[in-house]
This record gives sequence, structure tokens and C-alpha cells, in this order.
Amino acid sequence: MPDQDEKPDHDAEHSDDKKEDSKKDDAGDDKDKSGDDKKQGDDKDKKDDKKKGPGKKPLIILGVIVVLIIIAGLIWWFATRNQVSTDDAYTDGDAVTIAPKVSGYVVVMNLGDNKFVHKNDLLIKIDPRDYQAQLDQANAQLGLARAQLNAAQVQLAIARVQYPAQLTQAKAQQQSAQANLTQSRAAYERQHSVDVRATSQQNIDTANAQQQSALANVAQARAQVKTASLVPQQISQAQATVDERREQVHQAEAQVEAAALNLSYTELHAPADGWVTKRNVQYGTFLQAGTSIFSLVTTTVWVTANFKESQLERMRPGDAVDVAVDAYPDLKLHGHVDSIQLGSGSRFSAFPAENATGNFVKIVQRVPVKILIDNGLQPDLPLPLGLSVVPKVMLK
Repeated sequence: MPDQDEKPDHDAEHSDDKKEDSKKDDAGDDKDKSGDDKKQGDDKDKKDDKKKGPGKKPLIILGVIVVLIIIAGLIWWFATRNQVSTDDAYTDGDAVTIAPKVSGYVVVMNLGDNKFVHKNDLLIKIDPRDYQAQLDQANAQLGLARAQLNAAQVQLAIARVQYPAQLTQAKAQQQSAQANLTQSRAAYERQHSVDVRATSQQNIDTANAQQQSALANVAQARAQVKTASLVPQQISQAQATVDERREQVHQAEAQVEAAALNLSYTELHAPADGWVTKRNVQYGTFLQAGTSIFSLVTTTVWVTANFKESQLERMRPGDAVDVAVDAYPDLKLHGHVDSIQLGSGSRFSAFPAENATGNFVKIVQRVPVKILIDNGLQPDLPLPLGLSVVPKVMLK
């Protein structure tokens, strides 16, 4: 019996131990749960902090960027406030069209595509034989005209001496005829005044005939004097002949000069240093006078920039210009404003705008500005006409 009483006590103790262990386990579980809850709370706080943190940083970064942009804009404005530029600009220059003045076949050709030539270089020669023959013929005509002039001058010299002498001779003959008339009249009157028995009819007839002959001689002498009296007119006629021959000489000289010019035109020389472009001639080609055969681009190059009318307020000739060339990014040219065209580009176009129809739309006009290049050009970097450039004008 006692043993049976002790067993229940032992069981009771054992159950108490189990209860204590279960309590400890529950307490441990509570600790674990509280630890987990704490961890979860920390994680939640961290997540909240992460959510709050990124919301502030973009605003700060954006603010910094805005401030930097404003500062950069102020710096750019301060640096460029006295500058104007445009990309509507191109290289320009003199492109001389070469055309022959005479027609003929090409017998010499010393040019090639895009070849550089110097001033006075012989480029093309046209067959000169026809023009040489014309020059020889003109020289012959000139020699003939000069010979005729010399003959006319000799005739004038003779006339100046001969015509006055003829007048003097005619007057002397008139006086002689007048004296013979006086003598024949005296003989005639003497024959009629004497007694018919003292003379003969033959003597009377002879005196009468001599008187009539003397009268005729006087009349003839007077006519000769009248003719010889035209000495000034005769000399003037000889002088006019000389003048006519002299003008013929001048005409022949002009023909010689024209023939010589035509002969010289058979050789085409370079009018200036430059590059041969747009060549359309070959050896042996028959050229017509006035037909374009090639163009010569000279070494003088400038820039034509079309600025907006709103950019011209402070621009003046002489302002310094920096020019950037699209074809050569490393090439920097320096020049100055040469002139500003007195008229917009549309004003001098083939079809100017007509704004009197009522359908007016205001458009910003562009005005061509000529810019001369002072330095920066390089011999190994030619600037073809029409290249795109960006000029930057430094306003005063």
C-alpha cells in the first residue's frame, strides 16, 4: 500500500516537471516570437527609410542640374552677347567664263580638268592660218592706200604751183591779145580813112580780118583768164583728194588692226591665276565665237552670309569674323565684314514677293553680307565655291 501511495506522488512530480518544461518552452517561444517581431519591425523601419530616402535625392539632383544649367546659360550669354552667327553662309568668288572671240579648230590645248593655271599662260590656240591671210591682205590694202595718198599729195603740190602760173600766163595772153586788137583796129581805121585810090581793097580786107582775129583772140584770152581765176577752187579740190586718200589710209590701218586682233584672238591666255572648271573643249574641236568652253575660278575667295534682319542692328563693316568650314573642321579662318547688301535676297530675286494682294504673311528677311578672309587659308586646302560655312561676327 505504501508503495502504491508513493507512485502517485512520483507521477505528480513528473507531471509538474512537464508543466515547468512546457512553461519554459512557451517562454522561449514567446521570446522567439518577440525577437521575430522586433526583426520585422526593424525591417519595416528600414523599408520606410528606403522609401523616404529616394524621394528626396532626385529633387536635390534636379535642383543641382537646374542651377548648373542656369549658370551655364549665363556664362554662354555673357560670352556670346556680342556675337551673331548663321549657318546660311557659303564660300563665294569670281568664276570667269572663258569664250573665244573667233571661230576655228583647236590646234593646241594646254589645260585639264581642275588644273591650276597662272596668269597669261597659253591655254588654247585656234588654227591661225585664215586670220594670218586676212592680216596680209589688210597690209596690202594699207600699202595701196598709202601710195594713193602720196600721189594725191604730189598732185596737190603741183596744183599749188601750176594753177597760179596758168592764171598769170592767161592774163599775159589777154594783154597780148588786147594789144593786137588795138593794133588791128588802128590799121583798120587807117585803111578806111585814106582815099580809096591810095589803097586797095585787099589791104582793106586784110585790116578787117586782122581786127576780127584780134577780137577773137581777146575773147579767148578773157575766157582763159576766167578759167585760170578758179585757182583756189582747184587747189581745194586737190586738197580734198589728199584728205580722201588719207582717210582711206586710216581705214586700211583699222582693217590691219582688226585683222591683227583677230589673229591674236586665236590664242586664249589665262586672265588670272585660278583653277580650270567645267571644261567642255577637246583637241581638234571646232569652236564658235562666243561659245563658253570653260570657267576659271580665281584664287580670291570670300564668304556670302545671309543674316536675319534682326541680326543687323549692331553689325558694321570692319567687324571681325571667325569662319568655320564644314568641309575642314580643323580649319579656322579669320576675316572682317566687307559690306552689307542694300536689299534683302528676296528683293533681288527673279520673282520678288508681291505683298499688295492682301494675303500678307510676315517673314523674317535675310540680307547677304560679304565677308573677306584675311588669314587662315592654306595652299593645300582649296576652298571650292559653294561650301557651307558658319561665320561668327564679333560686334563692337
